[in-house]
Amino acid sequence: MELWYTEKQNDNLALSYRVRETLHVEQTPFQHLAVLDTIPFGRMLVLDGIVQTAVVDEFIYHEMIAHVPLNTHPAPRRVLIIGGGDGGTLREVVKHPGVEKVTQVEIDARVIEVSRQFLPELSCSFDDPKAEVVIGDGIKYVAEHRDTFDVVIIDSTDPVGPAVGLFSREFYTSLYACLREDGLFVAQTESPYFHSDLVARIQNDVGEIFGLARVYWACIPTYPGGMWSFTLGSKKYDPLDAPVERMPAYPTRYYTPAVHRACFAMPRFLEERFK
Repeated sequence: MELWYTEKQNDNLALSYRVRETLHVEQTPFQHLAVLDTIPFGRMLVLDGIVQTAVVDEFIYHEMIAHVPLNTHPAPRRVLIIGGGDGGTLREVVKHPGVEKVTQVEIDARVIEVSRQFLPELSCSFDDPKAEVVIGDGIKYVAEHRDTFDVVIIDSTDPVGPAVGLFSREFYTSLYACLREDGLFVAQTESPYFHSDLVARIQNDVGEIFGLARVYWACIPTYPGGMWSFTLGSKKYDPLDAPVERMPAYPTRYYTPAVHRACFAMPRFLEERFK
């Protein structure tokens, strides 16, 4: 018997993955959590019926959400990660030699605990001496910390459930106050094909609050449409001017200086949408 997991993207589109084995299922206080061993993408984390990450291609997402902002800021010492309970973003951030402390705020402790058990490739840096893990509400944490961080990374789920507020103009205003005078942040901002209105709205909000907003993208096979966007807001530094050819040496599988420059180049249909 064949077993398939289907994620419904909208009323007209669904994505299916052939499953070798269901490894874990539970209802946490915040969301439905599952880990599936799929044939095309290996072990996969699913929250509230939405695929979050898979071991075969997770490196693309995590390298792009971490290294683009960290190589844009010339001296990122204190970094905040909101969400990212699978640990992949933290794994990439601690690679940067100049980073002194990384605070990760995850609302659901079970995501971290289950990732430690089933996704060790991603969750391998929770015990790093640079890392501090806080179980709590990221929106509240940001509001309570002013002028504290050089870089903030919003590694959130889709804008449903606990993550809805992370896509709001109010939260971006709070982020501005949380960052130091030359700080910047990046957030995953969904599919630029299926959610172009959302991406355009976020770019506009971030641009008005920060003064500089850049949308960039990467190809991530497990995500709907394969094309995924990130939005960077900066008080001072433009990622297009970053001297990435002088980036420190650390292992990557997707991100390179050339990719850093290229990921801001938009196909014409998106260039016209995200002016």
